[in-house]
Amino acid sequence: MKGDKSFIKQDLILKAASNIVQRDGVAQLTLEALAKEAGISKGGLLYHFSSKEALIKGMMDKLNESYGAEIQRKAEEDQQSHGAWSRAYVEATFNELDCGVDMSSALFAAAFANPKLLEGMQAQYKVWQSHIENDGTDSVQATIARLAADGLWFAEMFGLAPLDTDLRNKVYHELISWTKEERH
Repeated sequence: MKGDKSFIKQDLILKAASNIVQRDGVAQLTLEALAKEAGISKGGLLYHFSSKEALIKGMMDKLNESYGAEIQRKAEEDQQSHGAWSRAYVEATFNELDCGVDMSSALFAAAFANPKLLEGMQAQYKVWQSHIENDGTDSVQATIARLAADGLWFAEMFGLAPLDTDLRNKVYHELISWTKEERH
């Protein structure tokens, strides 16, 4: 039971860190600001995350775990095996657009504080790309679908002419259709 409370508190802290990055920018993510945002003492914060780098690593670990689990789950639940990984990736990325930008907060913080903290995510992307290239669809089309989903996500993240909902939905359906074409 005590472990559950610790995980709940860590999630609260990670969410507060994400809020600060989204609202105020990475440079404003200090331990003092985070303790205040999370409603805990600095000592309580340091109990869970011994340093700012440990906190950002925690953000990246949570991102890698949750985003990876969503992609894995979607791929495994897909009734159509060919293209499952590509569809799972596109769906998870579009879900991230709809559900918030916790992912971008973690990536911003890691890139800003210590780019080595991105290594776990970089390794995970290589695994996903391998699955995408070998899931029974045209590997070029599947890769373009992944890159297009990433590009849309980056456009949304940076406010670079984000698409309106109608066009974004059409793009989503087109990318999904690309993942359903079997390799010949």
